[in-house]
Amino acid sequence: MASRRGLVAGRMALGLSLGLGLTQCDREPRPEPADATPIVDEAPAQAEMPPPTTLDRSALLGAVSRAGSAYAAGSTPESPDTLVGRTFAVRLPFGCGEPRPAPPIDAAPAREETDAGLPTVSWGTDKATLNLSLTPDDWAETALIVGSGASDRWEAVEGFWVPRPWLGNETCPQITRDPLVGVSGQPAAQTVGLASVHETNGSRLARRDGQAYRFTLRGEDGRPPVPSPMGYRVVLEGRFAAFPDGRAIRCRAASIDQRPICIAAVQLDRVAFEDGGSGAVLSEWRPG
Repeated sequence: MASRRGLVAGRMALGLSLGLGLTQCDREPRPEPADATPIVDEAPAQAEMPPPTTLDRSALLGAVSRAGSAYAAGSTPESPDTLVGRTFAVRLPFGCGEPRPAPPIDAAPAREETDAGLPTVSWGTDKATLNLSLTPDDWAETALIVGSGASDRWEAVEGFWVPRPWLGNETCPQITRDPLVGVSGQPAAQTVGLASVHETNGSRLARRDGQAYRFTLRGEDGRPPVPSPMGYRVVLEGRFAAFPDGRAIRCRAASIDQRPICIAAVQLDRVAFEDGGSGAVLSEWRPG
């Protein structure tokens, strides 16, 4: 009898122990369901930055490349040209090597005619000065302008070439001549330009009529000026205009094996000379 009472008491103790254990387990935190999503403080999404409205040299050359490719492929874009009316600020590095020697007096007009549309830097007499110059070229009677049908619309077209269109940045190239190539070759023909157009019977304030933009650097204490080691830059700022077909850029080529010459119609608002290293403005011109 005693042994039976002991057995019952042992079973009751075991049951009580298991009940307490289950009660304690119920009090422990239950794991979250598998599909529960933890709340995480998220950083506010950054607004997508719109593309810059003013085109620099690299963006201009990209637009010219696309226009040249479309011309070579024989395709005619049908959508409106989004370049028309947009602003640009293009820098043209020049004077990247030793300045040119002072030209003889009797050779000066020929030199200017050859360099029309291109910026140059040359020594003055006895190296007392450095002369920066940019003479607009007269493109009004060129085949590219006449063929566009703009002759009656534009009274004057003053041209500026964009040298080294393979160079996207706005500084002088840093490569040197490769000795494996041999002697230095001739400069490549110009293929990219900006045509500053002037409406018939429009204001003449912005026209140069063949007059060069010039700036003279002088040394101190009677010493020759020191050329900038990074050369100089011409800054051309303005807005894209449109040819009679509504496009800002017009391209033409003499054959399928030649790179097209592409010209952008523009209206200039500012021309300036800058130091190529510091970016300091040396001189500037604004219409009016």
